[in-house]
Amino acid sequence: MDIVVTQNKLDFALTNVSRVANGRASLPILGNILLRTDKNKLIIASTNLEIAAIHRVGVKVSKPGSITVPAKLVTEFIHNLPKDTIHLQVKNNQLYIKSGNYSSTINGVIDDEFPELPSVDAKNAVSYQITTNDFKTATNQTIVAASSDSTRPVLTGVYWHSYNNYLYCAATDGYRLAEKKIIKTSSELSAIIPTNTLQEVLRTQKEDTQEIQILFDDTQVTFLFDDTEITSRLIDGNFPDYRQLIPTKSNTSFSIDEGEFNRVTKIAGLFARESGGGITITVDAEKSNIAVHSVASEVGENTSEIEVSVSGESGSVSLNSRYLTDALSVIDGKTVMFEFSGKLAPCILTSESKKSDYTHIIMPLKS
Repeated sequence: MDIVVTQNKLDFALTNVSRVANGRASLPILGNILLRTDKNKLIIASTNLEIAAIHRVGVKVSKPGSITVPAKLVTEFIHNLPKDTIHLQVKNNQLYIKSGNYSSTINGVIDDEFPELPSVDAKNAVSYQITTNDFKTATNQTIVAASSDSTRPVLTGVYWHSYNNYLYCAATDGYRLAEKKIIKTSSELSAIIPTNTLQEVLRTQKEDTQEIQILFDDTQVTFLFDDTEITSRLIDGNFPDYRQLIPTKSNTSFSIDEGEFNRVTKIAGLFARESGGGITITVDAEKSNIAVHSVASEVGENTSEIEVSVSGESGSVSLNSRYLTDALSVIDGKTVMFEFSGKLAPCILTSESKKSDYTHIIMPLKS
């Protein structure tokens, strides 16, 4: 292999691909990055057998070829080079790198030992074209509710599925639930994407990325954008029938400024650390206000009152303050609608401006 490439393009690709490489894996080759020419492109790829990341960079090819090299070393070396052209050559399983006055030789491994890169057959896949903004919003609003408990794998991902001619994504950890309606669709889909895959896609997208194509088959999902391809295994299993948990009506509701609600919740959470983050929200329908209260036996207690627009009857409910601040941090719009029915029924949070697009459920604390 003999090619010339610019430092900024190579640095961007290596930085993103190297996050997927796993230097601690039982297979040493998984700690390497694959470099392979393809016509006038350089394929830069890595995999940990769960996720595979592929970037294609335009290069000047004098001689085609391939090699795999240690991910961390080559990434950090290229990152620290000046923004100039870089000359890459492969001879006898060694990668020679030269840029200006800088040169290096990195011992590599032939690409025959590198795992075959996964792919989804586009002709037979379920395909969606989604704007980057819609993808970012849907992902951020749902992964916040996903579980980190590996004993229940289906809850550690985000459930992408079709329902009533719309594409939805949803996540739950058993204590809270987030659902986002994305776009209209005529396709049938039911797939659970690992949260770390979605986070990797978010990290890799450029600021000017406009659209992303998502391809699903029975076991894998591929994300295509710019010159990047990220493929991941889907989580095997059936996601819970969560819609039966969403209340169809509530006895009490109020609308409130998101920023003010977030502020008083964080303040109450400071006093609730000893009690597992528990805070109590009391709604007074006659006074049209709410009181957010928390107690710390060793420190003291806190109460904040806010005027709100109340519908229905008075009532109170206790929640985990962190769950509430997590929800408020991802809801669109300046005004939040909060609904509940007594102390034990699920609490519903929506944006007053986009109520039909995003729903966040929090289960109350039994206190």
